[in-house]
Amino acid sequence: MTRIALKSLRARWTSLTGAFVALALGVALTAAMTLGLAGVPALPPGEDAVVLYAVLGTASGVSTFVSAFVVASTYAYAVAQRRRELGLLRLAGATPAQVRRTVLTEALLLGTAASAAGCLTGRAGAPRLAAQLVTAGMAPPGFTAGTASWPLYAAFATGLLVALGGVAVAARRAGRTGPLDALREADVDTGVMTAGRWAWAAGLLLTAAAVVATALATDPGRLLARKTWTTQPMLLISACALLTPVLTPPLLRLLAWLPARLTRCTGRLAREGATTGLRRTGAVAAPVLVAVALAGSLAGALQTVSAARAAEARAQSAADYVVTPGGRGTGAAGAGLPDALRAVPGLVVSPTAGTRLSVVEPDGAVVATEARAADPAALAVVSRLPVLAGSVAALDDDGVVLPEEWPQHTVGQRVPVVRPDGSRTTLRVTAVLRDGLGDNGLYVTARNAPGAVVDRIDVRLLPGADRAGTDARLRAEARAHGATVATRDAWLATAYPADNRTARLRSALVLGLALLYTGIALANTLVMATADRRPELAVLRLTGATRGQVVTLVTAESLLVVTAGAVLGCAVAGLNLAGMHGALAVLGVSAPVPLPWGTVGAVTAAAAVITVPCAALSTVWALRGRPVAAVAR
Repeated sequence: MTRIALKSLRARWTSLTGAFVALALGVALTAAMTLGLAGVPALPPGEDAVVLYAVLGTASGVSTFVSAFVVASTYAYAVAQRRRELGLLRLAGATPAQVRRTVLTEALLLGTAASAAGCLTGRAGAPRLAAQLVTAGMAPPGFTAGTASWPLYAAFATGLLVALGGVAVAARRAGRTGPLDALREADVDTGVMTAGRWAWAAGLLLTAAAVVATALATDPGRLLARKTWTTQPMLLISACALLTPVLTPPLLRLLAWLPARLTRCTGRLAREGATTGLRRTGAVAAPVLVAVALAGSLAGALQTVSAARAAEARAQSAADYVVTPGGRGTGAAGAGLPDALRAVPGLVVSPTAGTRLSVVEPDGAVVATEARAADPAALAVVSRLPVLAGSVAALDDDGVVLPEEWPQHTVGQRVPVVRPDGSRTTLRVTAVLRDGLGDNGLYVTARNAPGAVVDRIDVRLLPGADRAGTDARLRAEARAHGATVATRDAWLATAYPADNRTARLRSALVLGLALLYTGIALANTLVMATADRRPELAVLRLTGATRGQVVTLVTAESLLVVTAGAVLGCAVAGLNLAGMHGALAVLGVSAPVPLPWGTVGAVTAAAAVITVPCAALSTVWALRGRPVAAVAR
């Protein structure tokens, strides 16, 4: 069967080019990203290392997922196209197991060649990737890719697993091909939704629902974590991709209703061609669904989290101004700033300092966390912290304010903590805060934060104060101490920007990968599908249709399917963002959950730009020669 597999690859290399390119690209990116990850440990611990781990890990995971998706969809459609050929093998005496082994052997040969090419490309591209990350500001200067060999072995093994895993279902379907399928001639696809496909789709849908429901019931903040909103959409995307043969026909009829009425024949023929060729329709719509759903989910999640953090910070601040000490904040001039501001009549001044405390949990584990040292009385005036129990004003040198997520969060309970200088003590819980988005940290007094330096001063005007005069004196004192003054709204816009450059670049990298794979899958599928439709297109020519009319028909049908895939992708993105909206509601954070129409529209437009020339050129190629000769085949 190996010889048959080799001959089949040589005979059908054009239809498998897309799978080869997608797999080689996926392995190359995995190798480059993994080599980049191997270079991260050389960096000093800190935020830069965390960001790099997130960027490279996420991009590698998305690349593997989408490349597996492209390979699986390409082979599924290729097997459907070859049912007569596989039926002839069965007529010649091949057993179902031999047919399965033939398809798997093809995948193994294809995967080996693509993985080898991908490893070579990834090895050469890793240094360039590291340089680009540094140039874009996503990595610190001096960052270089690793030189170890294990990332290449891991990428090669991943490529083989993706190839064999993506083809496993197609091989099983190929083994079920009966001998009489060699005599089958039908243009209407039947039996597309098998029992296994229904089972996988239902399982993925239930898993996605269970993940969201469990998180909402136990830890809503988990749905707002980057790892969750980056990977969770893949469950729903995979389920909807499996259900495309069921979801697309009614959607196609709805989308084609107006074109069918406005045109004489093109709209109706495009509708019927798309709804009868379900395998072809699914193979074209699925990559568009993936790209649009990923774009909507990732960009929408990023906007949602940014907006939610800003909304939470705005709701928790009752200050009119925020003063930020300058470079001299640690000197004598800067140290006197809080007292100077307190001397201004009509102001409540609340200086806070960032520090780190370690909370000792009941099992003895020591967990370090961010905390702030504050003056309790002033903090209670200038803030609206989400207090569930107790009182922030009751905080003293023997107390601590804790978020609800900590195991010991009963008011009056004593909590063992480790101060920044390493000394240990036990503090009494004076107030418990709602968890929120994870920014509601610990509060202690300055006595329990030795060495902490004031980095933020919230200022509130008292009722009846002379706003103009007080504002002038406040700014004058701040200038004298080298500090800057901003209104609350201006400070929030700076501290919680709606457009985080690093996060935007990270999303652009992931979306760029998804769009690249979408282009490969669309181009490959359209070429395969159009070549397989030569007899059908020849019949249209024999009935009087011109070449231009046939090209227009195939292009319109392809655009109709791309539109259906985009609509399904928007629906998937909406469902993913609805889970985040539910989490925000449970956490008590009011923030919009937008669907990024600009990003979704750009991805859809790019898919259409890829579709039109591919569909038109492949149709022109399929129409070469005499129509009678094509029908005779």
